[in-house]
Amino acid sequence: MELQSTVTDTALLFEGGGMRGVYTAAVVETLVNEGIFIDYVAAVSTGSTSLLNYISRDPARGRKMFVNLADDPTFTPWKSWIRGKGLVDTDFDSYGPDGILPFDYEVFMANPAKMRIGSVDSATGETLWWSKDDIRGVDDLMKKKMAASSPPIYMPAVTVDGRLMIDGSLGEGGGIPLPIALKDGYAKIFAVFTQERGYVMPKQKSTPIVELLFHKHPAVEEAILRQSTVYNSTHEQLLELEREGTACLFFPDHVEVSTLSRDQGAQRKAYDAAKEQASREVPRWKEFLGL
Repeated sequence: MELQSTVTDTALLFEGGGMRGVYTAAVVETLVNEGIFIDYVAAVSTGSTSLLNYISRDPARGRKMFVNLADDPTFTPWKSWIRGKGLVDTDFDSYGPDGILPFDYEVFMANPAKMRIGSVDSATGETLWWSKDDIRGVDDLMKKKMAASSPPIYMPAVTVDGRLMIDGSLGEGGGIPLPIALKDGYAKIFAVFTQERGYVMPKQKSTPIVELLFHKHPAVEEAILRQSTVYNSTHEQLLELEREGTACLFFPDHVEVSTLSRDQGAQRKAYDAAKEQASREVPRWKEFLGL
């Protein structure tokens, strides 16, 4: 199987956002349908699911996850919490050929696109950026994707290679994987957001529940408290790169679903709106990417 990239000088970045990933899923479908295959993709949190779907060139998988399964009983928060799975039971993301969301690992690995998935070490606060070289089979890939998508309080941490890992949005970039793309040498950035252009993340204050839960894990508490500052700084940095002409940014025109949305109708409406917006923006994207 021989797959080729059509863009080789740009980093594609996916923000997280839980069920707001429906906006990214619509962008992924548009990119794939338009033959826009960027050969470097970085993501954190729920954005890592869109990364897998984009590199495996299976946009229908994202639509099914963020729309069709939105009101599936598996998603019921209190039942999932009781089972010790957190507010979203990510076991639903069964990826075998007979699973709910089969995943084509062969295509994923055959695609020449490089990938970076970010997760945070709960003991040190260090961000680990996994590449394909770090993947030891599909089970390992899915475990690392889950680790990158496990926000404290809402989801249990995931042990990877003996390290207890949490959501990558609490690390470098604050939820936007710009730092690793720049570190890897990319000067052109295509970033997909799940918040509107003018969004500013509110400052997180320490609360008794945070102190109680993480008094033995100070690095996690520190990461939670600094996230808004890091996120807002990275967001502004990308806006500046856009003004300079070295970044192309997608922001949903209107964000009308929440991180934990379970309303299939609202998810479908959001997907359709994002798909229509993305179609309008394709000429701008192609001009920026030199296509």
